[in-house]
Amino acid sequence: MKATAAAVTEAKVRRAAEQIDPRFEHRNRQPGLDLLRAIAIVVVVIYHTGIYGFALPYDVHRFGWVGVDLFFVLSGYLIGGQLLSQLGGRRHVRFGRFYARRALRILPAYLVIVTVYFSLPALREFPTISPLWKFLISVQNIGLRGGTAFSHAWSLAIEDQFYLLLPLALVALNRSRRAAFAAPCIIFLGGLLLRGFLAHQLPSESGGVSQRGYQFWIYYPTWTRLDPLVFGVALAAIERYRASWWSALTHCAPWLWAPALAAIVLALYMGEGDVLTIRTCVWQLPLIALGMAALLVCALSMRLPFWRVEVPGAALLASVAFSVYLSHKLVIHLIIQFCNRYSLSLTSMWALLLIEVAIYLAGACLFFAVERPFLRLRNRVAA
Repeated sequence: MKATAAAVTEAKVRRAAEQIDPRFEHRNRQPGLDLLRAIAIVVVVIYHTGIYGFALPYDVHRFGWVGVDLFFVLSGYLIGGQLLSQLGGRRHVRFGRFYARRALRILPAYLVIVTVYFSLPALREFPTISPLWKFLISVQNIGLRGGTAFSHAWSLAIEDQFYLLLPLALVALNRSRRAAFAAPCIIFLGGLLLRGFLAHQLPSESGGVSQRGYQFWIYYPTWTRLDPLVFGVALAAIERYRASWWSALTHCAPWLWAPALAAIVLALYMGEGDVLTIRTCVWQLPLIALGMAALLVCALSMRLPFWRVEVPGAALLASVAFSVYLSHKLVIHLIIQFCNRYSLSLTSMWALLLIEVAIYLAGACLFFAVERPFLRLRNRVAA
């Protein structure tokens, strides 16, 4: 009877997941990945609301930018896993199907927000914005400077570029095990060298590395931000092709989470000084990527509760995360205007509560009105 009741409960949960998010019509949700994705969007939202005035005590919001790196690791693992599954089963990638599914997943909600930014400039968080053509071909991260509207779309550009090239790279690397092993190592080491070289070319008048130069040449561009994506793909490849390695990794998960958090904390500590050092430019991003990759292993390990215990609300947050990410700065701008109009302090409890509720409500509306219908269409036309 207990087994039957558990099966019924599981079936109900699965049907609820399918109704909310069409991506899970033919596969089960993984609570650990839902939790990581939920954490990623929450900390990114806290970061951006904080820097726009909805600050938390002791400015703890300033660390929330690392959520983007967690998104990158998750993306590399999930998309890499899908492509490797095709290569392992059919020995080839169905390029048309893959690109069609990515387009139906990303473009509808993205283009809605792009339309809002360019047709309703009064809603922008900043008056200036990068040229429209950059957003249409997903290169808005190249030559980007802070203080422009929809600047957070830089990470979407990196993922789009990654999705475009990854299938081709995996097909080429599938022909040689040595090349498949060497490629991520070369990208990782090349990233270290490139960040070091660029940092040396960007001196600041007050010493160290120029903050604006760092953002322009190191933080936003694709060529220096590949570590978390590559780590995610590497974990997917280990899981599929090196079962013994994957078993060893997940078996060590109870001892991985503390070093993972330590790596992230160390990386954040490196950036706390008044002077941006070359060492920070070289090592901060890969340390964060490494820590996030280790947390991904912990989330998937059967030796920890994350892989099977569903945290209330995490699945819903994971489902609407993309829409929330797209729309949240528009909401921040509107709520700032509202608070100013009614003389409500941005750091008051009511303002902090209002901004969080408004952001997730707007993101949920975008998800259910735009993103989810196209996900259902994707399941029909590009299954």
